[in-house]
Amino acid sequence: MRKPRREPGSRAPRPTEGATCAGPGESWSPTPNSMLRVLLSAQASAARLSGLLLLPPVQPCCLGPGKWGDWPPGGGLHAGPVQGLQRLLEQARSPGELLRWLGQNPTKVRAHHYPVALRRLGQLLGSQPRPPPVEQATLQDLSQLIIRNCPSFDIHTIHVCLHLAVLLGFPSDGPLMCALEQERRFRLPPKPPPSLQPVLREARPEELTPHVMVLLAQHLARHRLREPQLLEAIAHFLVVQEMQLSSKVVQKLVLPFGRLNYLPLEQQFMPCLERILAREAGVAPLATVNILMSLCQLRCLPFRALHFVFSPGFINHISGTPHALIVRRYLSLLDAAVELELPGYRGPRLPRRQQVPIFPQPLITDRARCKYSHKDIVAEGLRQLLGEEKYRQDLTVPPGYCTDFLLCVSSSGAVLPVRTQDPFLPYPPRSCPQGQAASQPTTHDPAQRVVLMLRERWHFCRDGRVLLGSRALRERHLGLMGYQLLPLPFEELESQRGLPQLKSYLRQKLQALGLRWGPEGG
Repeated sequence: MRKPRREPGSRAPRPTEGATCAGPGESWSPTPNSMLRVLLSAQASAARLSGLLLLPPVQPCCLGPGKWGDWPPGGGLHAGPVQGLQRLLEQARSPGELLRWLGQNPTKVRAHHYPVALRRLGQLLGSQPRPPPVEQATLQDLSQLIIRNCPSFDIHTIHVCLHLAVLLGFPSDGPLMCALEQERRFRLPPKPPPSLQPVLREARPEELTPHVMVLLAQHLARHRLREPQLLEAIAHFLVVQEMQLSSKVVQKLVLPFGRLNYLPLEQQFMPCLERILAREAGVAPLATVNILMSLCQLRCLPFRALHFVFSPGFINHISGTPHALIVRRYLSLLDAAVELELPGYRGPRLPRRQQVPIFPQPLITDRARCKYSHKDIVAEGLRQLLGEEKYRQDLTVPPGYCTDFLLCVSSSGAVLPVRTQDPFLPYPPRSCPQGQAASQPTTHDPAQRVVLMLRERWHFCRDGRVLLGSRALRERHLGLMGYQLLPLPFEELESQRGLPQLKSYLRQKLQALGLRWGPEGG
């Protein structure tokens, strides 16, 4: 079926939102921001990474509301004798045809035609879910045409070509990007060298904008990319730009450190955050608590900030705000961290009446990926192995952590029916709890509670070796409360072929803990 022809001057189809066209030798992959493609694909030092981002902004009048831009109909900025060639480029139906129009009309090609060609190439690749492969020779020939003619480009055309080449995925250290970047530098006004610094230096992370660094931080957190080089660059940026950053920006920059369970090597990272919290804790309550949540995952809670957020004035202030419930939930988690991990803390605590369950249900990521989870097959294996009355699934234990599977075990190792036992261990676990919990003394209970923890693939950073901060925090707190943890890693679960193998695997795991039970099925 032939595609309908577009009227001359009409807009070309836009690529799918959030997608980036694959370049030479690359596969089709989405990215959240075009500038990040250069950063994330660079294999260099942190200073080199930041230098690659120092592309001047492209004027929006030429790129328009779409990623690839919308030139004005009827020939764009340079109407005249060469308008026909521009229309041919805009209507090219394949990369080969696009290159043919450029190569066969050398006397009509002007500088502004090359951004049009790059833009159309991006549309051809981005308008289909599975774009056809582009021959390397086609991309190389187009690159050579631009390289040969870029000395005649003005600065604005160079900026546009740089931007579009980034979107198309051309390598940052390839000949096209290097030639365009060299021409861009030639057109910059000369700067007098500083008297006390060397003339030649690499770009520093502090020369980046907060917006770009926030996008980078969000990208790393969203895709679980634990890249030390990039995380250190964010930490250094935060330290250098401390006085210019509000707590609402800082919360976004700090997010990947807690989520990815990465404490940066930057020595001023924690002192800088403590100063920011002291300066802006009362200005943005939710941002303050978000920063403390990230630090809680890193086990780096500053006492001074805890004094502030647990103070009656702060709690009363947030009570009437729209985000009161989420702040109370975060404060409840911080209070649990103080209880379990900070025995030396002597400041105020969250009042008992203000505490709410931390995670009253499975996390959003688990609910969203339930069809990929091993939970159902593990539950069936435990049912056939132990019997339904000897385990509890998805039980939330105080102060609000959801467990995958919980067993009650006697002092001799026998798995007990859960209905005959209190499945919860006392919380707080200390013998002399603070506040109102002091009237509820801890009772001696010889039965153990064993928690089987599913460690799915998405519970780890992308490298598959480091647990995400929230997962590590949950396991750490459950262990400190007295629960015996039995991790079930995804590599081991994925290697089991069928229910019989899984039952054998679970039997070995439980027997390794010294557990015993009756015949299968109860």
